[in-house]
Amino acid sequence: MEDYILREIDRIGEMLMKIARKMGLFLDDVPDYPLTEVKEEFEKEGCPVSLDVLLEQKYPVKYLVEDIKLSDQSLELLIELFFHSSLEESRKQALLADALTYFDGKGYYSFKLHALEGEKS
Repeated sequence: MEDYILREIDRIGEMLMKIARKMGLFLDDVPDYPLTEVKEEFEKEGCPVSLDVLLEQKYPVKYLVEDIKLSDQSLELLIELFFHSSLEESRKQALLADALTYFDGKGYYSFKLHALEGEKS
């Protein structure tokens, strides 16, 4: 059972990586893109994370980590995807703050997310 869970976590991470590449996240000049495009890519890839459900959560990071079982790397990637989307600025900052609180609580310093902290999209 544990092997199955680990494979599923890896599969979600690979799926998020593929979506991020399609959205241009690994280019030097990161584009901003409509949230609808992110949702379409998630649906095309069959990603088990519903963005609508996720955005309705009071504590989205807790939901992703505890319910969806997202890995730390996948969580960083997903927050970065949201950060470069058309999601309203206050929601982006709230997601980023939630993720940073989670990582800081684990004693993990996310250079990627801390770099976004000072950046305005």
